[in-house]
Amino acid sequence: MSTPSFKDILSKSQQQALAKLSKPEPTVTAQKTPVAADRPTSHDDKQLFLQAMHGVVPLKNTPTVSQKKPTAVDDNTLRRRMAAQGDEQIGGTLSDMQALLNPVAGEAYLSYKNPTLQNKVFEQLKQGKLRWYDAVDLHGSSIEEARSAVQLLIHQSINQGETVVKIVHGKGKDAIIKTCVNGWLRQMNEVMAFVSAPANDGGNGAVLVLLKKKKLGD
Repeated sequence: MSTPSFKDILSKSQQQALAKLSKPEPTVTAQKTPVAADRPTSHDDKQLFLQAMHGVVPLKNTPTVSQKKPTAVDDNTLRRRMAAQGDEQIGGTLSDMQALLNPVAGEAYLSYKNPTLQNKVFEQLKQGKLRWYDAVDLHGSSIEEARSAVQLLIHQSINQGETVVKIVHGKGKDAIIKTCVNGWLRQMNEVMAFVSAPANDGGNGAVLVLLKKKKLGD
């Protein structure tokens, strides 16, 4: 007879307990929580931007100027300039009263032509085809300041050989400055013609003025 083994002498319940102990415990593999890829920090963003912009040259902003912008009126400055130039009688003695006796409305279209001026040239002025060189803005001026500014503008322009200027008189509720400009220009021998400006140059709030050419030796 064979010798009984260790398992044979154990009771059935003990054998079952031993079987449980001999089975390997199932291993649990911990799953790692997926980690999102590191996002670039603000420092990384800056570095990427600098790398992307490497070699880029900023465009140069070169302004182009074709005409002078209307300048505001400073009465004291106007007086000093005119006194220094020794000529305060451009246009002669202009009559404010004569101008004010013929009022014009703020939206009125102004037009004047010297009889000796060719119609072709006058039409070019009306159509805005003649380039203006200098301008003055009379907004906020008194009648005296506006008169001095108009006289100085015309005096300087004739001396510089400029034939077309722009006067921005505005419209206003009572259009006093517009009325005065209309009257003054009609009194000045230096003025060959004037018309209300095209819409892109101020419309009925401004006039384009054609001046006599300066003669050699004047």
